Amino acid sequence: MTPIPDEIIEQVRDAADIVGLVGEYVELRRTGSDYRGPCPFHGGTHRNFAVIPRKQMFYCFVCHEAGDVFTFYMKKLGLDYPSAVREVASKVGVVIPERSTGGPDPREPLFEAVAVAGEWYATRLRESDGAAAARTYLGQRGLELEALLPLGLGFAPKGDEFLAAMRKLGFQEDVLLEAGLLVRREDGSLRPRFWNRLMFPIHDLRGRVVGFGGRVIGDGEPKYLNSPESAVFHKGRLLYNLHHAKTAIRREEQAVIVEGYFDVLRLVETGVEQVVAPLGTGLTAEQTQLLRRFGEQVVLLYDGDAAGLRATFRAGDELLRAGCHVSVATLPPGKDPDEVARDGGADAVRALLRDAVDVLERKLQLLERKGWLGSLAGRRRALDRLVPTIRAAHDPVTRDLYVGRTAEALGISAQSVAREIGSSDVRRPAAPPRDAETPTAPVRVAPAERDLLRIMVHEPAMRPRILEHLGTVTLSPAARGLADGLAAAGAGELGAAVLDELEGAPRALLTELLAQPTRGLDLDAMAEGALNRLDSRSLQVQFDELERALPFAPEGEKPELVRQLDVLGREISKLNPAHWNVIRKGRSSAR
Repeated sequence: MTPIPDEIIEQVRDAADIVGLVGEYVELRRTGSDYRGPCPFHGGTHRNFAVIPRKQMFYCFVCHEAGDVFTFYMKKLGLDYPSAVREVASKVGVVIPERSTGGPDPREPLFEAVAVAGEWYATRLRESDGAAAARTYLGQRGLELEALLPLGLGFAPKGDEFLAAMRKLGFQEDVLLEAGLLVRREDGSLRPRFWNRLMFPIHDLRGRVVGFGGRVIGDGEPKYLNSPESAVFHKGRLLYNLHHAKTAIRREEQAVIVEGYFDVLRLVETGVEQVVAPLGTGLTAEQTQLLRRFGEQVVLLYDGDAAGLRATFRAGDELLRAGCHVSVATLPPGKDPDEVARDGGADAVRALLRDAVDVLERKLQLLERKGWLGSLAGRRRALDRLVPTIRAAHDPVTRDLYVGRTAEALGISAQSVAREIGSSDVRRPAAPPRDAETPTAPVRVAPAERDLLRIMVHEPAMRPRILEHLGTVTLSPAARGLADGLAAAGAGELGAAVLDELEGAPRALLTELLAQPTRGLDLDAMAEGALNRLDSRSLQVQFDELERALPFAPEGEKPELVRQLDVLGREISKLNPAHWNVIRKGRSSAR
């Protein structure tokens, strides 16, 4: 029987419903969040046998048999491990490919190359004179090198020292290229992919190093660089530090997600071990499903700026779709998790986690702070912001609670909220693979959005000012996705890394705009005109909402609504007189 690839085993495990599979052999009844029944192994009649879905495991409190779904099949049916995996795969519909010939895992050379590279980088950080700046940088951040060594932190020097060392150790260049450790220059020569960077090893669940994230020391772009996709490294299916954190997540019955590698290092150093981070991109469905295997309770501890809040709520919705219970911890103004842990230690971090509030409740807090809950038009806009989170809730009880809480906060009926949500079975389609062919049809975005994004793509110096303005404006999903990607690039030149971080419509839009240079254009006038059109559009949305609300408002509120309409009309007229004249003519005709 040929070996089963690790990724197929994980796919089978992810697809398996342990309650349903064990329930074919044991009569289970729900008890709280677990399921209980008589133990099939020691022949008991009492319900001492527990199946724990959130941990994907079983346990008998009498004979102490325990394990996952594969272990259950091995013990119950007398199978060896590969046969148990194949039996479960047949139940859940996962096809296990058969190799025509036996032999070792063809990925083994890649695993070996990446593991040896990780050891080499770690040695350089400890011992190399060329890593002095990296060690100084860590010291300036208040991180002790000795405390970080168990996490495998390393340093990639400048020059070809790494390439020479790997050649001396006997590694073939094609293996190093396939593992993402080398890149080929335009002249055909090879150089190390990582250059003058702190190296964060990224592990799979078995603890094997499969890739790296590198943080540049000093100036340079991109600031962070990940390994490319390979046979062993799949960025959207991995979480930084999960191989260490999984035990703590089960022990604490809570996972903490932060945005960056340094946030993880700091929290682990202070004793908060149940912490993971995505690999420089938004949280994916695969990552949330992976995390849910170890616990359902998740706290998001992201930065509190506009970009951090957008990332928080995108991640929150993805986690809700996976069936997690999601809370949001609120950081002090201007602080990130690294700073909180550095200044206050584990107690300060645990206090934040203890005070975390449900993700929908956090959205409501922010909408109330913006004043949206104080007017009819604002409540209409608030509902639009809340609906994606309500719809994302996989658990029907959670969804019903969200509907009730939203209705209460907005002063509307639960039936109205439910109608707005529509079908609860609607799910966002999976994102296309990164190597999928780019659509030939242009991405549909508003002309003003396209103008501003085009400027930001080609004129880095103008990017911060435009991004600051866009933080308060509603954009189409494709435009918002690209704007967030450009924000991550800062004011620096765009590199291949930015394109690699994008997918779907935002990536296609960037490809279009790269082919539309801005040479010879009056960029200041172009930006001002586009920003005015976006502001006018936003004000027009508010104007339309107020106008629709006016006939149904109590008589006592109507004078204030009329005053607000007048103010909005004047503001729209200042920004876009021609547009306002068209609107006025339309309203006159309607009358």
